[in-house]
Order: sequence, then C-alpha cells, then structure tokens
Amino acid sequence: MGLPGEKALVYPPRPELLPAAHIPSLSHYQRMYQRSVEAPHEFWGDIAKEFYWKSQPTGPFLNYNFDVTKGKIFIEWMKGATTNICYNVLDRNVNEKKLGDKIAFYWEGNEPGDSAKITYRELLHKVCQFANVLRSQGLKKGDRVSIYLPMIVELAVAMLACARIGALHSIVFAGFSADSLCERILDCSCSLLITADAFYRGDKLVNLKQIADEAIQKCVDKGFSLKKCIVVKHLCREEVGAAGTCSKSPPQKKLCQEVQEKKTESSKRLRPKTPWNPAIDMWWHELMSGASTECEPEWCDAEDGLFILYTSGSTGKPKGVLHTTGGYMIFAATSFKYVFDYQPEDVYWCTADIGWITGHSYITYGPLANGATGVLFEGVPTYPDVGRMWSVVDKYKVTKFYTAPTAIRMLMKYGEEPVKKHSRKSLKVLGTVGEPINPEAWLWYHRVVGEERCPIVDTFWQTETGGHMLTPLPAATPTKPGSATFPFFGVVPAILNDSGQELEGEAEGFLVFKQPWPGIMRTVYGKHQQFETIYFQKFPGYYLTGDGCRRDKDGYYWITGRIDDMLNVSGHLLSTAEVESALVEHPAVAEAAVVSHPHPLKGECLYCFVTLREGYELSQDLTDELKKQGSNRQMLGSRQGEHR
Repeated sequence: MGLPGEKALVYPPRPELLPAAHIPSLSHYQRMYQRSVEAPHEFWGDIAKEFYWKSQPTGPFLNYNFDVTKGKIFIEWMKGATTNICYNVLDRNVNEKKLGDKIAFYWEGNEPGDSAKITYRELLHKVCQFANVLRSQGLKKGDRVSIYLPMIVELAVAMLACARIGALHSIVFAGFSADSLCERILDCSCSLLITADAFYRGDKLVNLKQIADEAIQKCVDKGFSLKKCIVVKHLCREEVGAAGTCSKSPPQKKLCQEVQEKKTESSKRLRPKTPWNPAIDMWWHELMSGASTECEPEWCDAEDGLFILYTSGSTGKPKGVLHTTGGYMIFAATSFKYVFDYQPEDVYWCTADIGWITGHSYITYGPLANGATGVLFEGVPTYPDVGRMWSVVDKYKVTKFYTAPTAIRMLMKYGEEPVKKHSRKSLKVLGTVGEPINPEAWLWYHRVVGEERCPIVDTFWQTETGGHMLTPLPAATPTKPGSATFPFFGVVPAILNDSGQELEGEAEGFLVFKQPWPGIMRTVYGKHQQFETIYFQKFPGYYLTGDGCRRDKDGYYWITGRIDDMLNVSGHLLSTAEVESALVEHPAVAEAAVVSHPHPLKGECLYCFVTLREGYELSQDLTDELKKQGSNRQMLGSRQGEHR
C-alpha cells in the first residue's frame, strides 16, 4: 500500500490499455476466475481446443488426489490425449497461423553489437535438424538430456528438439558448478550432455566446456559414464585443432573475432583452448551440417514427462521437479497471454535465464505458444554500463518487460540518470518475478522506469507450479505496491494456521492451494514419496507452497517469505523478508540480506547485511537508524497490510 506518506494506496489500471485488453476490468476477471475454479474442465477444455491434439482424452479431463490420507497423490489433466508441445509452438505457428516470417527471438549478446535474430520458420528448421541429430545418437522418447548452455539460440533449439522427440530435457544454469552439474546428471541418469566451449558474462570468461568435463569426470568417479557430449562453438577461435571451423556466417564471424579480441585485450587473458575427448565429444555444427530440416514429432500423452528442472536445494539436495506435456503447455500459454496482456505486435523481454523455470515458461514455451517475439539476452544488467537494459529496450522497442526485484534494487543504487538517458517509450507493461518486491523498489520501478504509465504485474509462483499463481492483470487489477494481489485462473489459495485451519478475512499464515491447476508439477523425479512428504503431508488436502502469506482487508495477498526463513526472537515470530523490506526502504540502502544467528538470551537474533547506495558511507548514526528501521517493522509488521 505504498510507503509512509504515500498518498495513492491503490494504483488503478491505465485507461489506455482497456480497449485492446484481453481482460479489461476486474469484474471480467472475476467472472472468468469463478468459471475456472468451479468448472475447470470447461474453462481449460475451451483453451485446449486452441492447440493441436493428435487424439482426445480417453478418461476424465481432470482426475486428482491432494489428500495423503486417502491414498497416493496424483494429478492427471487430459490423460490419454496425445500431442507434441514443439509442434504446437512451432509447426502450428508456421503452418496454421502463417507466422513463419515473424521473428521468434532477437538475440542480444553479452557485448553490445553482437546480435542476431531468428524467425519462426528458421527456428523450426533448426529444431528439426537437431531433433534428427538426437535421434541419430540413439535418443528416444523418455530419455533424459542435460543441457548446460549460456543464453544463446542453441539453448532454445536444444530444449525444443528434446520435446519434439519426447526426450526429457534437464537444463542446468550455466552459472552452476561442476558438482551441481554432476549431481543433476546422476539424479536422472542423463544419456547425453549438450554444452558450449565458453562464454563471457560481463567481463568474466566462463570456460564452460572445462567445467562440463570436470562434471563428467565426477560422474565417472561415482560409477556413471556419460555416453555423448555435444559442444556448441560459441566463441570463435583458431585453436580448435581437428574439431572443425567456425560455423558462423562471415559477418558474424568477423564481429565475433572483433568482440573476442576486445575481450582478450581488456581481460589480459588468452582465449582458452577447448578441451576435447574424442571418445564422447562432438561439435554441434558438424552434426547439424547434414541433418534434415524435416522431422516427424513424437506424439506424447498429455501426462508424459516434458522436462525435469532442479530446485536450488536451499533445504537439502536439489529436487527434480517433473512437469508433463499437456497441462503445462496450456497453463504456460494462458498465463503468458493474460498476465502480460500479450498482443501480436508486442516485443517481449524476460531477463531471466532459461536455466530457471521463469525462462522455461516465460522465455520459451509460453511466448512461443502465443506466436510472440521475444528477446534472448546473454549479458548482465551492468555491462558495459548500468544503462544496458534500457538500451536493449530501446534497440528492440520492447513493450513488455519482466525482471527480478534484485535487478531493480541493484539499478536503483545508481540513481535515475542511467535510466532516463534512454527513451523507454515503447514500454507498456512491467513485471517482477523471483521474490517479493519491497514497496520502495516497486515505486521506483513504476515512477522511474515506467514513468507512471506502465502497470506492474508482480507475480508469485514457483518452479513447482509451472506458471503464475498470484498476479495482477494489467488492465483489470488495481495494484498495491508489494502485493501479488489475486489468484490466477484455476488457482484456489487459502491461508492456514499451524493447526491446518483455514483462516478467513484478514489473516496471516501458511499459503496453500486447494485444487490443482494444469501446470502443477506431477512428482519429484524418481522420488514420489518425497513429493508427497514435502508438499502434501503437513496439511492433507492442500498443496503447501512453503511460503508465508498475509491477506489484507481488501482480499489482496502479500507473500511474507519462505516459512523456513522465519525465526523466533524472544517469542516473536519474525520474517527475514519483512526486515529486509524495511531496511531497503531507507534511502541509503540498495540491498539487504537478513539471516538468523543463535543468541544466549533471545534464542535467535538477526544479522543484517546491507549494500549502500553510491554517496553513502556506513557510520554509527546510520547504523542506529537502520536498527531502528528494522525494529519498527518487527513491531508493526503483523498489523500493517501494506508490507510483505
């Protein structure tokens, strides 16, 4: 509800969005929402008709059990229906919707000036080629493929090619270590790894192939031998020996060479040679050179696995979240369409990495299912300067922009000037994802980046949910800074106390969901008992998110942070997210992190780490101010609906 002294507690939708909006009013949303939860088979059945199905369901449209006391937990949407998600996001757009010449992705490299684009037809051809490559290597439906790539077009091609042949992709964020990659390869017994030679992230060189080789050796040490490794030649270099020549076109090759020479000079490092094991390593471009651009898709049951994506493992080993084909497809497509109010002329940019669920649902599958034009960004927000994001917005005339509160807060510390030197006139909708956004960051995003004309869709969801759970809709929802507002279609939230009782009206407690939506995970790969224990055992009949939540008097939902990030100080249950939010409201603070520490008298106490904005220095007076700021939130947090 804004910061102290803020006059406007609620921000209504902008009237200029209403004429073309898919959902132009709150009452329109409420009618659709009611139907989605009371008649989900009709609501989602109508949406499913927009996609291609080789055959229809053989049983109930929806069948599930959320109650561990009544037997095994399961969720089935459209079981028996057959389809292929790659066919629906590519062939359907090229052949039925005649979007073959439309840009699917603009690719913006780490270095300004290093860019490319690919149309839907070109993407379809490349995906078919690589699907044929995978089949030629013995890959078949149900096999698992690890993908360890930077943000390049080949990453989207690889995941879609896996989907085309019915293999499950397991994408591993290219910033993860060899140990993390090894652990994920072992957990799902991957048959093949796809990686790249190297890439730059800002001014840092990441020798990806070397890290991949370390992971492969760790797998061998643990008794598992990876059969094949396909390597994308992303950085051009002469030192490839027998590996082949650069596959890029002459202009791209020249630019690549110039970029690398510049990087090498600035970093004072030699470009590394690509380590090579001829027993398993193969170059991507060599395999692609003779592959056909036609490939019959594998027709999969709606409940067949589509991908495995591992959670971060903050509470133990990473969990292999399994998503299936049919339900995930319609949920990712529908949430993208409505949450961003997607229009055919939009250029959409999600700044996430495809290695996270945000990139799966809202860079690849959701946008492509709608025939959208997206931006793939390899770089970082601060390279080569802190205005990079806004220069990319202007370059591609981005209309819908989706990023994380962490990025917003990081850029806030540099002030308004780096933002305002760029136009940003193309922007229509802004979004946030990944964590609760504190009100001050929300307001800065609204005022400075969006110039008070762009609604903010503050989305709450998880790897496990596959798509948005709580979110505003741009032309329908009056927003409150810091609130995720209301549930998306098909989502029935509730707030429970520790005894499992549902709390009505204004309340705070455990956030749960009462019935399945199409995009919900189906299991933890190979560990269904763990799936039941983590998400369904504490409160039988409910899906437990693991997050705390507050509902205010207007029915708005506010995420208060992870349940495991709560701590008990002198008998008072405190949320680290609440205290972090209080600290970053101070004008001197750009970022804050709060952790628990044992205390001999209070049981636990808070350790607060802060990053100051430019122009501020830590002093005793500032320390005292921040302590007061944090303690005020602790006392008021349980009574104020305006804060997460």
